[in-house]
Amino acid sequence: MMETQTTGAVGPENALISRGEQPLNLEMPFESLQEFITPNEQFYVRCHFPVPKIDSETWLLRIEGAVRTPIELTYASLRELPTHTIPATVECAGNGRSFLEPKVKGVAWGLGAVGNAHWTGVLLRDVLERAGVDTDAREVILEGADRGEIKETPRPSGEIHYARSVPLEKARRDLLLAFAMNGEPLTPEHGFPLRAVVPGWFGMAAVKWLQRVIVTAKPFHGYYQSIDYTYWHRRGGLPNLVPLGEMQVKAQIARPRTSEVVPAGTTYRVHGAAWGGEEEVVQVEISVDGRRTWNSAALRGEAVKNAWRFWEFQWQTPSESGDRTLVARATDAAGRAQPPQRIADYGTYMINHLLPIHVQVR
Repeated sequence: MMETQTTGAVGPENALISRGEQPLNLEMPFESLQEFITPNEQFYVRCHFPVPKIDSETWLLRIEGAVRTPIELTYASLRELPTHTIPATVECAGNGRSFLEPKVKGVAWGLGAVGNAHWTGVLLRDVLERAGVDTDAREVILEGADRGEIKETPRPSGEIHYARSVPLEKARRDLLLAFAMNGEPLTPEHGFPLRAVVPGWFGMAAVKWLQRVIVTAKPFHGYYQSIDYTYWHRRGGLPNLVPLGEMQVKAQIARPRTSEVVPAGTTYRVHGAAWGGEEEVVQVEISVDGRRTWNSAALRGEAVKNAWRFWEFQWQTPSESGDRTLVARATDAAGRAQPPQRIADYGTYMINHLLPIHVQVR
């Protein structure tokens, strides 16, 4: 039976913010944050090329490269494998880019290029076991069906497919080949019929519209692995260009939003979410006076691995009118906290430094 490719209800009626139509990029207004699980119609959409049209009856997933037995899986045969459902927060590596000064190139995301969902699918390790991985393998390349030409230089000629790689150890540990999101089949915008979910990693690794999994014994140096989605990492004082991977610890304020008018002399619930890659967030602090003093926020609910954590703080607003600056700061179980200032070597990605929210008390 053919799986229905229902288009997700995205657009102004669901308060999603358009960040581009060709390709399609949609953002959830972060101030609307209410639910631990982001509804499918409010989950952000990131595309690099046009959304491909795929028929699940003719679609195949090819497992090839450094394997003993290359295999092909139909959509039906994939659905017959043992399935798993995991919660995972996925954040675009450029989330928060509009806060950078001076302004930079790239999709001008606010705070809403992030979401948390229940993903259902097949663990990649189960598929790799069927193919038999060579002993010298080190990476797994994930290739999507989406394709197009790169506009910026340096660039390869002609059209390319979107592709990223992850270390074999990570791929075997918890990488999920997801065909459902919050109990519903993936929509085309979210990667129908199959996408990767890489828990704890930025969304650029969560390749959508999967069509090939290529096991390799050599490092992958594709465009989105070596030119785009990279940053400078210092080794022995020397800058070394490396691909993005794990999400960075951060807390974001949902309310109040930037430029909001807050009533004077009242109790205001400051709230938001925090996440930290593969480590649990153990503390969130709030400053309501421009980082002069800090207060502990209350973490809500139980910690869920690879998912964001909600928090709140009851702010006794000043009785006098005036401008105020709020800042949130998260710390993870490894003791890593958000940096106070922007790290220049991160370029236009990994925006996890302390972001001020300016409001008016009136």
